[in-house]
Amino acid sequence: MQNNTTVKTQDEIAKIVKAAEIIDDVFDYILGEIKEGVTELEIADKIKAKVIELGGSDVSFPTIVAFGAGGCEPHHEPTDKKLEKGEFVTIDMGAIYEGYCSDFTRTVAFGEITDEQRKIYEIVLKAYKLGMDGVVEGAGCKAVDALTRDYISLCGYGDNYIHGTGHGVGTEIHENPYVNTRSDETLKNNEVITIEPGIYIQDRLGVRIENMIIVGTKGPVSRQTVELITIK
Repeated sequence: MQNNTTVKTQDEIAKIVKAAEIIDDVFDYILGEIKEGVTELEIADKIKAKVIELGGSDVSFPTIVAFGAGGCEPHHEPTDKKLEKGEFVTIDMGAIYEGYCSDFTRTVAFGEITDEQRKIYEIVLKAYKLGMDGVVEGAGCKAVDALTRDYISLCGYGDNYIHGTGHGVGTEIHENPYVNTRSDETLKNNEVITIEPGIYIQDRLGVRIENMIIVGTKGPVSRQTVELITIK
């Protein structure tokens, strides 16, 4: 039976975790498909096919695959752009399992990247870790958002963080509680939320790192690393 509150039952959590496990396996697969000359659309199509092959009923939202400058758009729609060396690849994807969603984003490097790219990645990674550490029962959603936002601002990129820090996940990909500057909600045990800070440099690049976390537990639902992956 579907639950009408933001707090999830153990059965609901199990389904969300399974949806996340499917995406973890998809990510393992898709890393091997990231090659010079492949297009954003080709990667997105491969992700959807693999989600279904692994037992998902569908992707939980239109998959975002962004190469290079496309990454500066948080909701970039995949195009025929071909991947080139030295570009970031941002993949934001999720699966639906028995009606429940997962949400996951990684930014990986294809070939050698610049010192600036690496610096921006490390800032987002630190902000992500600060946000995750702040996810505890009773924490204000606005306060959790501030943990990520204040650090990114301190590093000089506050104007380049152009969305909220997270949101609830369940039968819908975006549910309450929302972790942003306007929220007056507080976190409750067994809510499932995302933490997904990002930095977006107009017409040049973007970095976002996202995981789901179950309030009241430590660490993300995903088993995938958040450290920078470089594909040679």
